[in-house]
Parts: sequence; structure tokens; C-alpha cells
Amino acid sequence: MMGVGKSTLGKIVAKKQGFEFVDTDSFIEEKNSMKISEIFKKKGEQFFRLLEEKEVSKLLKKNKCVIALGGGAFINKTIREDVLKKTISIWLDVNLKIINKRVSWNNKRPLLNKDNKKKEIFKLYSERKNIYKLADYRINCDNLSKENIAKKIIYYYDKN
Repeated sequence: MMGVGKSTLGKIVAKKQGFEFVDTDSFIEEKNSMKISEIFKKKGEQFFRLLEEKEVSKLLKKNKCVIALGGGAFINKTIREDVLKKTISIWLDVNLKIINKRVSWNNKRPLLNKDNKKKEIFKLYSERKNIYKLADYRINCDNLSKENIAKKIIYYYDKN
């Protein structure tokens, strides 16, 4: 889900493990010289999702790499099956009030209506949580420090 800290935590874990870190949204933006919101606006969400599927498929072939998927990537059946087959997946679950606070100032999120972000976040979370539950592991990040969340992620990785 957006705003849970995937990129922040991914960087911490990658550094601790000596792995490469890739944020798929940033990767796609860089490759296309365009922000995700621009891609959505100019080419549509469907175009972005197909692009995301193609790029994530390539990234999953890397070794020793922490990948932060965009919030909607795991919803894509092809991406999800690929992730579940080739690596471990971790759902970083955060209280919606915290997510709201983190994304309320950000107008770059194409799926959030500027007028009612709280409602949109609740709707997205409700639609996605049953699919997020298919991840190999779930970490309830509420009341945990970044350091403790990173330790849990590394623990789950080492367990496999």
C-alpha cells in the first residue's frame, strides 16, 4: 500500500544486507523520463500497469536485490504469481490513519482524489487487503521503529 514505507525500509534492508535496492516506481519514472502521475495522465493507468508488469518481471531476475513494488503492483496477477514463485514477499501493513498522515501532503499519487484522500485511501486499502494477504509474510508496522521492521524483514529473508 502507498505510504507504508516500502522505499525507506527497502533502502535500510538493502544497505544492511549489502544488496542492491530498486523502487519500481522510481525505476519506471527514470526509464520513461516521466513521473508516474504524468504517465497516468498522458498514457493512462492501463499503459502504466503493462509497463510495470514488464519491468517488474525483469527486476525479479536479479539476485541480491531488494525491490519495493508500487502499491498496485501485487494486485496484478502476473506480477503476484511471479513474485510468489521467485522470491519472498512481505506486506508492510500500516494503520490507515498513519498512511493518511503520510500521503495527505503529497499530490503526486495518481490514484488519490485531491478532494477526498482519506476516503480514497480507505477504498484502495479495502479493495487490496485481501490480495496483500497473499504475501508470504505480513508485518504490522504500527508502533515499530524502522530498525525493528528492517530486522523483521531480514529475519524473514534469512528464514528462506
